[in-house]
Amino acid sequence: MIPGMSARRRFSDLNEQEILALAISSEEDDGRIYRSYAEMLREDYPDTAKVFDGMAEEEDGHRKALIDLHRKRFGEVIPLIRREHVAGYYARRPVWLVENLGIDRIRDEAEAMERDAEAFYLKAAANTRDADTRKLLGDLAAAEAGHHDRAGELEKEHLDADARDSEARTAQRQFLLTWVQPGLAGLMDGSVSTLAPIFATAFATQDTWTTFLVGLAASVGAGISMGFTEAASDDGELSGRGSPLKRGIASGVMTTVGGLGHALPYLIPEFWTATIIAFIVVFVELWAIAWIQNRYMETPFFRAAFQVVLGGALVFAAGVLIGSG
Repeated sequence: MIPGMSARRRFSDLNEQEILALAISSEEDDGRIYRSYAEMLREDYPDTAKVFDGMAEEEDGHRKALIDLHRKRFGEVIPLIRREHVAGYYARRPVWLVENLGIDRIRDEAEAMERDAEAFYLKAAANTRDADTRKLLGDLAAAEAGHHDRAGELEKEHLDADARDSEARTAQRQFLLTWVQPGLAGLMDGSVSTLAPIFATAFATQDTWTTFLVGLAASVGAGISMGFTEAASDDGELSGRGSPLKRGIASGVMTTVGGLGHALPYLIPEFWTATIIAFIVVFVELWAIAWIQNRYMETPFFRAAFQVVLGGALVFAAGVLIGSG
């Protein structure tokens, strides 16, 4: 909060010196954000990191030009005013909210940063009556638009077709290791491991509500267990498999979903109707797992289908036999 103020200032209440000071601090913050993005991406996406390095340098150049203008018009002392001091001024998301969202999300965030700044300055310029202030805001808007053009030039300079292909492959690999692989393992475990207790209970009691409760408990319990196991098994630092939290969530959620798929039909009171629907759900689940293995893990479809369907059939048969006995 600005010293001496009990609330944030409105933009319309700022004088030209304060607007210039706000622009300087905003350019400084954006340069710092771009450097943070560059450091986050440097190991896996070195070419995109160079783009963000270049954008940070552009922000530094604009900040220096603004400081020179402030020195010329108002002297050496720049008022302390930042985004959070001004009501309605566009905000920046903290870097830690963006860093785990992937390279495409970071690129989108950078583009949004420039659009937000340009749009704000244009709107502010259109709503001011002072000619000097209008010119100042228009110049700032033009500078932000220039940032976007410069970003395109930097991408052409550092991101050729080979670099883009390489980074796309890295992003795809990271997606597979962080989300698909743990999620698939969870789906397989949840779908297959819960077959026996659910159908054993179903045929032993022929009580749909009891069967549903057993299935719910088995699914949720397995999901919690798989989630914690996946998260604790590997911190991702050496293996490159990504955030343990993300992997744990993917594994835990998909394990629970896999078990609930054939437990939910037992909310139907009529036993055989519920059981037939559960049979159909199991069939769809097993073939879906085979398709995912083929689509993302490049496992030959018929081999994946044979492994999953055979394993599921054996567990299913064990549950039915135990329940019927």
